Amino acid sequence: MKLEEMFATRADRLKASEIRELLKLLDQPDIISFAGGIPDPALFPAEAFQAAYAKALDPQHQAKALQYSVSEGYLPLREWLVDHMAGIGVPCDVDNVLITSGSQQALDYLGKLMLSPGDTALVNWPTYLGALAAFNAYEPRFDRLDLGVNHDVSDYADRAEVAGGRVKFAYLSADFSNPTGETVDAAGRARLIDMAEELDCAIIEDGAYQALRYDGDAIQPILAMELAQKGDLEACRTIYCGSFSKTLSPGLRVGWIVAAKPVISKLVLMKQAADLHSPTINQMAIHGVAEACFEAHVSNLRAAYCARRDAMLAALSDHMPEGVDWTRPEGGMFVWITLPKGMDGARLLDRAIREERVAFVPGGAFFADGSGTNTIRLSFSNSDAAAIGEGVSRLGAVLRRALSD
Repeated sequence: MKLEEMFATRADRLKASEIRELLKLLDQPDIISFAGGIPDPALFPAEAFQAAYAKALDPQHQAKALQYSVSEGYLPLREWLVDHMAGIGVPCDVDNVLITSGSQQALDYLGKLMLSPGDTALVNWPTYLGALAAFNAYEPRFDRLDLGVNHDVSDYADRAEVAGGRVKFAYLSADFSNPTGETVDAAGRARLIDMAEELDCAIIEDGAYQALRYDGDAIQPILAMELAQKGDLEACRTIYCGSFSKTLSPGLRVGWIVAAKPVISKLVLMKQAADLHSPTINQMAIHGVAEACFEAHVSNLRAAYCARRDAMLAALSDHMPEGVDWTRPEGGMFVWITLPKGMDGARLLDRAIREERVAFVPGGAFFADGSGTNTIRLSFSNSDAAAIGEGVSRLGAVLRRALSD
């Protein structure tokens, strides 16, 4: 008997994450890795977490911390998030908030909730690899999200209908996106709201990096802009996904969704069927740390990561050969490199590891159609300025040799 012969058809769409595989390189001390978009563990608020877990496990709180809990999430954390969301322009109440096991679980749930086989998801070209993986299991087709003002929105609906479904949502990270580091301006966000109205689809706003702005003026989240237009969260089609992974800790796997109550109610039922609830003790710890030091800690992160971004941009200017272009992000963790036409990022990675012991992520993995092979993603968040300078210098040397071959 071969159990694989019993797999559902969707199993054929499951693929290994190139990023997860590349993270194994972090165990090799001689490699300078710009691959994983991960926080620097030296910057984790470890003492605050020690205190929060100690409190969660003291006699007064341990019964709650170690017991089953409600699927919606730990109420004090949801109340904290109500205040946090109000601070970024999204007044809501606790019934608009669901705690998830990281924002990755939020994307999986939303794909499951909205996508039938053959439906269309609009995504950026390129977009977050984890979103493609989460949605792909539910057998959609992907179409390229274009916020250009001259785009005919009806084209999206026509192509979706020909494919046997309809456009269900547009997904994007509007602030310092993974992988490009780019930000959608206010006009682009307004255009997206108009497009979603015309298509009668949802918007999934991934706010994973929203708090990590280093330059420029903050732009309202898409949900805040839509709420300002409509005056009622229950009338909004935007679903906001947040995460503590890039600010407090990725290891605790705590994220959240803010949306209209009918959406949250359905997602709660999914969570009941999937994992009952996210770990209570982790939610209690996140709440304790967030309440104690969130703003101060994030301010420290901004200063540290801003300096590393500046070091990477300076090193790229010093070491990249002619014909190589890159983004200049105002925040987040990533710089996106466009190589000369004809170069292949995957082949360059193999050569960079063998010849110079430097790693990055080939860009093709971030394109739903597998294009963009002449791009690569660099992350600056988990390397100090010296390592960034050395690693970019090594990468430049590999590129020069590749261009001269």
